[in-house]
Amino acid sequence: MYKYRTTGGSVPVGTSRRTLNQSASRQSPSSIDDGRNDKQISYHEYGRPSHQSRFSSSKSSFRGGNRRRSRSKDSIEEHMLIKKGVPIADRPVTIEHSFADFPFPEALHKNLIEKGYETPSPIQDKAILPILKGKDVVGLAATGTGKTAAFLLPLLTRIIENKSHRSLIVAPTRELALQIADEFNSFSLRTYIYAAVCVGGMPIHHQIKDLRRSHNIVIGTPGRIKDLSERGHIDFSTFNSVVLDEVDHMLDMGFVDEITAILSALPTKRQSLFFSATMPERIRRLVETYTNNPEIVEISSGRTTDNVEQDIIKVSSRADKIDKLHSLLQEASSEKVLIFAETKSETDLLSEELQRRNHKALAIHGDKHQRERLRALRSFKTDQINILVATDVAARGLDIPNVSHVINFTVPRTHEDYVHRIGRTGRASSMGVALTFVDESLASSGRSRTPFSRNNRDENKGQGRPYKSRSASKGWKREPRSRSY
Repeated sequence: MYKYRTTGGSVPVGTSRRTLNQSASRQSPSSIDDGRNDKQISYHEYGRPSHQSRFSSSKSSFRGGNRRRSRSKDSIEEHMLIKKGVPIADRPVTIEHSFADFPFPEALHKNLIEKGYETPSPIQDKAILPILKGKDVVGLAATGTGKTAAFLLPLLTRIIENKSHRSLIVAPTRELALQIADEFNSFSLRTYIYAAVCVGGMPIHHQIKDLRRSHNIVIGTPGRIKDLSERGHIDFSTFNSVVLDEVDHMLDMGFVDEITAILSALPTKRQSLFFSATMPERIRRLVETYTNNPEIVEISSGRTTDNVEQDIIKVSSRADKIDKLHSLLQEASSEKVLIFAETKSETDLLSEELQRRNHKALAIHGDKHQRERLRALRSFKTDQINILVATDVAARGLDIPNVSHVINFTVPRTHEDYVHRIGRTGRASSMGVALTFVDESLASSGRSRTPFSRNNRDENKGQGRPYKSRSASKGWKREPRSRSY
């Protein structure tokens, strides 16, 4: 019987999700603190069959968990990946306010001046006043448009005016939650308002200590927030407002149960703020259920960024894919490059191969320890490295400045994923470049294969890591696949 790897170890194929969840719930608290990634089993990013992710067969491919990969209604066609970039200065943008016009406390205005903030972005211009008035708001804007400041500044204003006001901010990933916390710290200087950060993958006892100290805001990920609530350290009934950032990404990652549990436990009389890049039907239902006559602030419809030059790179064989990437990275224009791969094992293999070719590259994905992920992000932001290889964990919400190129080493699963990936470049008024590798030999299947694939091992001899079967290295026996898989 095949085995696949989860955050809790190796599990026989054929084990039902219910059994997995029951076994995960019986883990001791210490094992959850050190090993969990916000959810015990996340069918989007975690729990992908380990042998499949690295040596996938051309006749069978999987999409996380036990689900067979199928053609999405939002599938990507080749023409969607090619587009001429238009400088953002050529597009007229109407901004009605400056930051000086908003009725923020004096301390906030001083902090904004020190940060050099004068003119708000479109989402900030339209969302701040309704939030200050206490209205429920649904903000729809592309990544990199300043959604974080759009809700932090009015929430800080309400807390300064009423010290008993408490807010809960929920983000899909640890990195995004920590980024929100950094923004909060820069905005809240000299206000004596504090936040507790509660995310998975970091010691829970430190977070419990922070929750026992004075704080008005809790920032965290759904799994860890729910866990701390069940332990009695977070009381949802004490919050006056809630923010769900990158709601679409949270639902994609399988956090729907945690989100509905949190929203149901909050007071009925509260302010609800939902921010997302897109508004699919499932988010619309969530908004209808858990908001009260919300004001919809829509800045973009989720289409690709206009100021990003988009093109494809066709590869005639799998063997030359890494060589073409190597040539691209040697060009002078490739100053700061974010490369997306589909699986965690693939990101590790690719970053190691690039390092072997003398590129400054690191990898980031869900199986990395939190300190490794933070170190890689910090090195990329501070230009200690110029190449970051990532899974989609880095595609939503993260503020990574001055990314010159986004390269899709594998074609994204959906056009929505593609939008969020290329949103990492072309930030503010700068131009960006997005390139996608398309394997002509696999175009009909809609899947771009990695040159490290099992069927291509003979072509890749001498091209990086030698081929070695994972099942052979672990001593696993290949037995007939379970029907329940």
